Amino acid sequence: MRAIDIRNKYLNFFERHNHKVIQGASLVPENDSSVLFTPAGMHPLTPYLVGEKHPEGTRLVDYQKCVRTIDIDAVGDTTHLTCFEMMGNWSLGDYFKEESIKMSFDFLTQELNIPLEKIFVTCFEGDSDCPKDEVSASIWREVGISDEHIYFFGKKENWWGPVGSTGPCGPDTEIFYDTGLEKCSGDCNPSCDCGKYVEIWNNVFMEFYKKEDGTYEELKQKNVDTGLGLERAAMTFQGKDSVFEIEIFKPIMDRLQELSGTRNK
Repeated sequence: MRAIDIRNKYLNFFERHNHKVIQGASLVPENDSSVLFTPAGMHPLTPYLVGEKHPEGTRLVDYQKCVRTIDIDAVGDTTHLTCFEMMGNWSLGDYFKEESIKMSFDFLTQELNIPLEKIFVTCFEGDSDCPKDEVSASIWREVGISDEHIYFFGKKENWWGPVGSTGPCGPDTEIFYDTGLEKCSGDCNPSCDCGKYVEIWNNVFMEFYKKEDGTYEELKQKNVDTGLGLERAAMTFQGKDSVFEIEIFKPIMDRLQELSGTRNK
């Protein structure tokens, strides 16, 4: 399935679920000096996550071009890119964990025909700032994910935001695809970076605001911010070993090899 087909299926699916398709923002943020480039799909929507009313309503879907350098040291492996396209569906004080998780599950299993046994998920294990997310785990069990495919991790793995030192943030549940490749000899799980498990979707439950003093306060509204990386999804569902092998990049990589004289070496 080509990347553009995945994108169109995504937009059409959420439009059928009463989401308004909105235009992605400029890669260079306007009237925002906090970042040089748009680093995530949620960044242009920050005002609406903290309570401002969006003109298109409370259910939105889009795709957003992003430039992210926080993990630039990983660029060049099989899954990381500096510039990429993030698809996202949004709830601005509308639905929350249950509907978000069930729609994600339905899209993957019904629209993209991903086998249930290929799906693994992670949830927030809880700390002094936020309790363990047993709610998300119970919803995953309800749709058919077994306990053996559900893992709990801390803030490093299962918490998103804020983009800067302050802003909206919250626990997340992440969805991984099992490639079936046994790549490490240890007790492999979705937190392992060996390549067996590829993160394809992140559902963030933005219910907190991180303040200047490092503490968290609850937002006036509970939001859902999701991200499905288009290039990574295309790589996974096309059975490729690297994002650079999908149709977006392969002609470029082939031409670079040709010009550099490194083809087949």
